[in-house]
Amino acid sequence: MNYKKPLDLIQEKPYLFWYVKDKESLSDEAIVEAILNRGDFDDFLKLIDLMGIKRVAEIFYKQTSLKRTNYSKKTENYFRLFFERHLKHV
Repeated sequence: MNYKKPLDLIQEKPYLFWYVKDKESLSDEAIVEAILNRGDFDDFLKLIDLMGIKRVAEIFYKQTSLKRTNYSKKTENYFRLFFERHLKHV
């Protein structure tokens, strides 16, 4: 499938957003959170292709800087390490 925007990814992976009636209204922040929490690595790579690694990392860091997040400690740690390593090369 040819993706042009993050919402295109949702059309292929509706089970990532089973709890949302109006998937067209999802924000980039909601899409990033769902894919990092429940998607597989291919979903993550597609998201990076669509939004860029800097934008995804920016959203992730903003979300994890809040007092309460929806990321498990394991997921948060993994993506912190991933972004720290890969943003050096961008």
